[in-house]
Parts: sequence; C-alpha cells; structure tokens
Amino acid sequence: MEAGKDRPGAGMEVRPEGLREKRLQKELLAFQNDPPPGMTLDEKSVQNSITQWIVDMEGAPGTLYEGEKFQLLFKFSSRYPFDSPQVMFTGDNIPVHPHVYSNGHICLSILTEDWSPALSVQSVCLSIISMLSSCKEKRRPPDNSFYVRTCNKNPKKTKWWYHDYYP
Repeated sequence: MEAGKDRPGAGMEVRPEGLREKRLQKELLAFQNDPPPGMTLDEKSVQNSITQWIVDMEGAPGTLYEGEKFQLLFKFSSRYPFDSPQVMFTGDNIPVHPHVYSNGHICLSILTEDWSPALSVQSVCLSIISMLSSCKEKRRPPDNSFYVRTCNKNPKKTKWWYHDYYP
C-alpha cells in the first residue's frame, strides 16, 4: 500500500472555497448566538450568499457615538480565513473618527497586515467597537479629502500607515 493511501480522504485536494464556506457557516452561527454588544446581523444580507454580510451597529453607551446607528459591510474572498475580510462602513451614517474615512474605509491594522486566521468576524467587530469607544474627539483623518479622491474602492488595496493622528 502506498504511503498515505490508507487514510480516508487521502489524496483529495482541499478547495479554499470549501474551507471558506465551512468557516463562514461556523462564524455565522456563533455571531447569531452571541453577537458582540450593540451589533446585529442583517439576516437578509446572508440569504443569497454567505460571502457578504451587513452588520448593524449601535454606538456604545457612554461614548461619543452613543445612540448612533452604523452599518458595516464584510466581504470574504476565496482565501478567507487566510486573507482578512474586506470591512468598511456603509450606508448613510459613516462615523466621524480619526481612523474612519468619509467613504467608509477603516484604518485598522487587523484588517490588513496584522490579520490572523485565528481572528473572526466577532473579533473584528469588537476591535471596531473598541476603536470607536476610545475616541475622544470626532474628526476625520487629516488626509481624508485626498484619500477619498484617490483611493481604490477596495480598502484592502490601500497601503496604510498606522499611527495616531491626535494625541
């Protein structure tokens, strides 16, 4: 018997799309059962395709965003979870924040080079909640106008420089 041929599934190739679908099903169930505080999944957004989610978000109590409502758009490539999801604010109310551009793009390192397959939709949502909750002053990034005029529609194609704009 050839080496490895005695195992079930030996020689079968694992398709990245199959891994993505399985992982997203697991994350969807986890999100529905235990959503991050102030977040709910727009169930209609996942009816046709599990690779694009809309998450409704409410500003956390006691923060500058208390009572405000936002929407996050998650798009998952065929390389997810090895590649981070594309995440951006969408809709009519984009939060005014030093790391959020007026087009909804979010400057957050875990969405690019600090991504790890150990992270999840829930952990990304918690990071965004934390980012907004720690804000001391509502203002756009200083390069907002230039960035919005010149950027790619996909924020993952941006080469971000991570630094705090304001003390």
